[in-house]
Amino acid sequence: MPASATKSLRVAVLADSDTRWKWGALTAQRVAPAGAAVRLDGYLLRGRATPTARQLTEVGVRADSLSEVTAVQFLRAMGEDTAGEEPYDVLVLALVGGGVQAVLHGLKGTWEGTGRRPVVVTGYVGVVYEKLADGLLLRHGADLVLANSRQDAERFRAVYEGVGADAGAVTEVALPFLGGATHTGAHDPYTVVFAAQPSVPESRRDRTYLLNRLIRHARVHPDREVLLKLRSRPGEHTTHIEELPYQKLAQKTELPPNLRLVYGHMGDVLDRTDLLVTVSSTAALEALHRRVPTVVLTDLGVREALGNHHFAGSGCLASWDQLDAGHRPVPDEEWVSRQGVAADGSYDTAFDRARERIGELLRDPAGLPPLAPYYTPETAPGYLPGILARHHLGPDGAPLPGAPVADRDPGPLRQIVRRAARGAYRHGVQRVAPVIRRMGEL
Repeated sequence: MPASATKSLRVAVLADSDTRWKWGALTAQRVAPAGAAVRLDGYLLRGRATPTARQLTEVGVRADSLSEVTAVQFLRAMGEDTAGEEPYDVLVLALVGGGVQAVLHGLKGTWEGTGRRPVVVTGYVGVVYEKLADGLLLRHGADLVLANSRQDAERFRAVYEGVGADAGAVTEVALPFLGGATHTGAHDPYTVVFAAQPSVPESRRDRTYLLNRLIRHARVHPDREVLLKLRSRPGEHTTHIEELPYQKLAQKTELPPNLRLVYGHMGDVLDRTDLLVTVSSTAALEALHRRVPTVVLTDLGVREALGNHHFAGSGCLASWDQLDAGHRPVPDEEWVSRQGVAADGSYDTAFDRARERIGELLRDPAGLPPLAPYYTPETAPGYLPGILARHHLGPDGAPLPGAPVADRDPGPLRQIVRRAARGAYRHGVQRVAPVIRRMGEL
């Protein structure tokens, strides 16, 4: 029965990291029809970045059920006829592009001939500053490909139309986690927050430089509280691999008394922030939405590799030297408006079109057509099979022989082995890999 008639929505979210779980779960709530009760079932894709219990708690989004699965197990769950339960209305794929493509092909076969399937939604967790065409074409085939701003919507349609793919799925929304009280004046003490990123910049030299400049700023302004906002604790992984955690670098120097390392929900940190500083984090958009003065650093250059080129024209680009001297940025209102930040108060309507589109698809008496990704064995025979194989799927999207079987309730021994394997992987990324890299540079 259509969601509009039942005033309820059954939604599944498949995510592969803490940040994508946050985006997917909040998106599911934002796109629900007004007044609809949402039942949210979460599936965490097993891999290197599967979030820990602490990370899930910090995200602060609760699900009615939550389970860890492989891609094959998820496809089986989506194909099961569970007695006494309504089928899903909406499925949100909060995955890296290759994961989205693999699941789309798997679902196409899973749902073939069933006569009914959920509306499939996907998109991006933040600023899209690299691999635009690659990421978009890997997401093609979903019913809605969400664009977090007017600028992204225009770029997404141009890419799809440029390769002859249907661009009708592109739907303009905004980042689902914007919100919070508007900044109205300085706190006591005045608080500067540096929002760290796991993989930007990458090198030890650059990360050490940024930490040293943060320390210097704290010493130049002893009356200010300076916070280093970290995404994950040592041993945890988020969307991107972090080889050189700032916690590890900070252990090698003495921090001034007014500089602290903090974790927690970004919204809670922004509640007490007077100046947000970053290289290119999505936290900059969260801060701009709340009219918190925001700086995107130019110290390491304005480069595509850093992602800060996305903020050209924002009025937020500045260096640590300028901040030390007391610079206070003034954002360009037109630029901010094009980024879906909605600091003008229009945020409540940002998801209206997505809600309408989902309602239209659910009410269509003809039902939803089969999923039709742009990439097929005919259009990308040298690319698609490798993407599917990484998730134990064959070229036709069917599970390969020997793919992991369902074990929804793994025993204690298997849980211990999984945790140990992830710990070994993270140790290799954060400790062994940097050593090998330095040896290679000798």
